[in-house]
Amino acid sequence: MSSDFSKKRVAVLGAGKMGGILLNALLEKQLFSSRTTVATVQHEEKARTLSKKLGIPVTTDNRAAARKADIILVCVKPQIVDQVIEQIRPSVTENQIIISVAASVSTSRIERTLKRAVPVVRAMPNTPSVVGCGMTALCKGKFATAQHLEIASALFDVVGRTVVVDEKLMDAVTGLSASGPAYIYIILESLAEAGVKVGLPRDVATLLAAQTVLGAATMVLETGEHPAQLKDTVTTPAGCTIDGILELEEGKLRVTLIKAVVKAAQRAKELANG
Repeated sequence: MSSDFSKKRVAVLGAGKMGGILLNALLEKQLFSSRTTVATVQHEEKARTLSKKLGIPVTTDNRAAARKADIILVCVKPQIVDQVIEQIRPSVTENQIIISVAASVSTSRIERTLKRAVPVVRAMPNTPSVVGCGMTALCKGKFATAQHLEIASALFDVVGRTVVVDEKLMDAVTGLSASGPAYIYIILESLAEAGVKVGLPRDVATLLAAQTVLGAATMVLETGEHPAQLKDTVTTPAGCTIDGILELEEGKLRVTLIKAVVKAAQRAKELANG
């Protein structure tokens, strides 16, 4: 199976929040063809509305959608993954690939439900995928190959960046990059509030905070330098920044963020274990 998607038949099971983001992006970038792509939702009325909007067949029948697909994207909520896999099991063969974005659902769990050697790739994207700045971690199941990972990477590269990890690290990924945007929004909100406190208009303070976070993140990605090194370039001797950093250290921002990631990762593991 090549990563040329122009003639691939694709089924997106669960075109809701994340499924909808991926589907919109992949159709818009013409990575998927509207002639060979089908999606599913739970309700008939939504199916009709989405079909008209996207110009593709949208149905409530997961089994029918999966039957002739080369690539099956499982984008339903984690609590109904087993049900959906059971529905499509009679239609799925070893020549297809299943890519699941269901949080905390392991590849082995999907493989056990399928009861055959179907390639399964697990993906953990995050919500900035909606603006093409997502971060997705990928891992492969027992029957998936490096080529299957390449296919998944090609899909998620359309909405941001991808990285391949061992599946045992996926709970850590959930705690860091999947939950991470929420932490950053709190930091952004706090920076903007601080700007208002020192006299800036709220819209200006929010713009300054957001662009500053974007710029700092871009510096890390583009230069490849360690964040600590980049921090030092801003922190001049006896300057303003070091006083601000001392306040952050006294407020235990660093350790609080670390604990937030650890706690979220632990919760992801609990959910994975039922």
